[in-house]
Amino acid sequence: MKRTLTLIAASLAFAAANAATVGQAAPDFTLTDVNGKAVKLSDFKGKHVVLEWTNPNCPFVVKHYGSNNMQTLQKDKTAKNVVWLAVNSTAKSHQDYMAPAALSSKMIGEWKAAPTGLLMDESGTVGKSYQAKTTPHMYVIDPTGKLVFAGGIDDKRSANPADVKTAKNFVRAALDESMAGKPVSVSTATPYGCSIKYN
Repeated sequence: MKRTLTLIAASLAFAAANAATVGQAAPDFTLTDVNGKAVKLSDFKGKHVVLEWTNPNCPFVVKHYGSNNMQTLQKDKTAKNVVWLAVNSTAKSHQDYMAPAALSSKMIGEWKAAPTGLLMDESGTVGKSYQAKTTPHMYVIDPTGKLVFAGGIDDKRSANPADVKTAKNFVRAALDESMAGKPVSVSTATPYGCSIKYN
């Protein structure tokens, strides 16, 4: 029992030491995308990167895709050389889990999502290292590899698609400011949505 507690404490200490913190280097990772290709965060150094935690079964994710809000932002920013990585950390044991082909069919096929990559994190290791709590939970990384924004996508913490029209989109603002060489005025925002279904 004592050894187990020691291992848990060591694991938590490692996670804390390697946790994502705004103003610090974003933790590097390698995940497999829905097509089975390895994607490494550090390969995109020199570009802005958005990380979007997602779960298509979450009403808050449905809000942003059903209103075309997320796809519009993805297309707008990837056209400007931003890398957009959507990450699914749902555990295989959870009823919300979708296998890679099903996830791709839903998000890219049905919803016309346009991320650079749709990544699988079934172990939850990457999600936990970023302290991702909700779907969606958003992060913006600048070209030096520094995390410049973490939190909710906007200031309307509801599942109502109509609220998208009047919301202040923190991710868009963070990208616009950072890409213009300005400091990000809102670097953290309370995340909202469904809890991530970790193991």
